[in-house]
Amino acid sequence: MDLTSSQHNHLHNEQRRKSERQAGEKEDEQIVTEIMRRRFFPDVITYKAWEGFHFAGHEIRITEATDCYGAVVWPSALVLCYFLETNSKQYNLVDKNVIEIGAGTGLVSIVASLLGALVTATDLPELLGNLQHNVLQNTKLKCKHQPCVKELSWGIDLEKKFPRASCHFDYIMAADVVYHHPFLDELLLTFDHLCKNDTVIMWAMKFRLDKENQFVDRFQTLFDLEVISNFPSLNITLYKAMRKGRMKVRPSKLSV
Repeated sequence: MDLTSSQHNHLHNEQRRKSERQAGEKEDEQIVTEIMRRRFFPDVITYKAWEGFHFAGHEIRITEATDCYGAVVWPSALVLCYFLETNSKQYNLVDKNVIEIGAGTGLVSIVASLLGALVTATDLPELLGNLQHNVLQNTKLKCKHQPCVKELSWGIDLEKKFPRASCHFDYIMAADVVYHHPFLDELLLTFDHLCKNDTVIMWAMKFRLDKENQFVDRFQTLFDLEVISNFPSLNITLYKAMRKGRMKVRPSKLSV
């Protein structure tokens, strides 16, 4: 191959990579726009802050608290809810046992319940009042299975509250549970305790610091990890995980 041909091929490859990158960025932007369209706000100011969302054919109203990380709906939760709704045939939640760790305001648990799952929403004791309120007002008489709310402090009394012999979850849901907090060891321990050989973990994660990358590396010592979708504009990656050696990798992505 002469120099001119080599330069031509190099230029062609660069243009192809640029086109693919631009197409990927456009697709990312389109899906993110669609996801964010699911959120709406009250027309008038109310004494309690709330946000509205459209998922699973329902209008969902979430009461928030601005003084607590766990009482705010973060974009990772929207990404996970959108995926569950738009991939409900591939990931059929009807009659499945689902636990959400770090449920916060409860949006993911509510959507999973509306999609037919038998859901356990968990979080710290100080968040359970607001979590219970949101779950109840958005699922009562609307779901096949009424979800329950339970206290779960990562790494504490796991066997007492969720005995391995009697607790089996088909899915573990987690949205934005890895951030700047000192309980990453306990979080990994909790994943490990709750996950059986056939349990599927659906995990939406926003990358902020190197600590997140380090946790992913540690997570992969116990679990096989598959990237389902990636959203560079949000710094959010959606993962599917199972115990080592249990996952058959299948390509999947969010659909608009």
